[in-house]
Amino acid sequence: MAEHFDVSRSAIAAEVGRLIGLRLVEEVEPVASRGGRRPAIIDLAGGVRFVGIAIGATSVSAAVTDGCLQVLAFERLQCDVRQGPEPVLELATELSRKLLRQLGVQQPLGVGVGVPGPVDFSRGILVSPPIMPGWGGYPVRDFLAQEFGCPAVMDNDVNVMALGEQHAGVAGKAENLLFVKIGTGIGCGIVANGDLYRGMNGCAGDMGHVPIADSEAHCGCGNTGCLEASFSGAALSRDALAAARSGSSPLLWELLDRHGTLTAVEVGRAARAGDAASVKLVRDGGRRVGQVLAGVVSFFNPELIVLGGGLTLLSHVLLAEIRAVIYRRSLPLATRSLPIMVSQVGQQGGVIGAARLVSEEVYRFSR
Repeated sequence: MAEHFDVSRSAIAAEVGRLIGLRLVEEVEPVASRGGRRPAIIDLAGGVRFVGIAIGATSVSAAVTDGCLQVLAFERLQCDVRQGPEPVLELATELSRKLLRQLGVQQPLGVGVGVPGPVDFSRGILVSPPIMPGWGGYPVRDFLAQEFGCPAVMDNDVNVMALGEQHAGVAGKAENLLFVKIGTGIGCGIVANGDLYRGMNGCAGDMGHVPIADSEAHCGCGNTGCLEASFSGAALSRDALAAARSGSSPLLWELLDRHGTLTAVEVGRAARAGDAASVKLVRDGGRRVGQVLAGVVSFFNPELIVLGGGLTLLSHVLLAEIRAVIYRRSLPLATRSLPIMVSQVGQQGGVIGAARLVSEEVYRFSR
């Protein structure tokens, strides 16, 4: 271990002693001596508990994990992020406390949270989030730290999802990873050389606002032609309503008449049933996402792309179109051994990633 961290054995011993004193690690059992003092196996303390919170555009999820980030309790509730920070954070706090009480935990060692907007990571605030009115500048991180009496960290939702995928999903030990969330918005979490890459100001990977050549759709950020304005949950609902009302899709019109609205769920159902208009909507969206990702792949040369978010459940057509465009338009050397997969972590990816984020802060090695 001393060689790995390039420090002396005495420094390692002092750090381990500090962590034992803080009840973050514990001696599990001694091992056979090879001369001198018998060494001991050190493991994460069994009583360590973290809270991970994932705030989405339409839901709030919370989980309590152990030190190894195994989920011990999890719950997800519907919630509109446009209500503003106070009611949403109150719901997230109460949900987390409910899970802690269920497990008999008095206080977690840290709280991590992911939010669907641009985050100034060092200050723990959102900066002009397009879909989160009233959240800009609100001290989310400090609010949670005060509420729970422990360290708190906040990051963009797709960044924590990338960490969750790397820890518990198909990404495994991938050192250079793109995690692409396609849902209410579109974002990309970037893992470079094993570490999360945020860029200079924390907005690296915001591919939802990359301009698309064949689109003039108005975006929530104030610009026109953004990828997110062309293909996202809201954009798909908008285009599906237009298709239903124009008569180009009798099935979408039937679903609209039955449900009173059209969401991505109805579009996916129609696409799987073979509705031509719905298949075209999904395929056009996949083509546009693929076009943006093709440029990113040629530029970044990742070893793996993982697709997550609600829209990835629409239809196999979406994944097939994204793959086809990337493989066709990116440099052959960049795609020669590039797998493009759908996340298998599901709804717990964000909370696991948020818990990992704060665990890294709590266990940060003190030089």
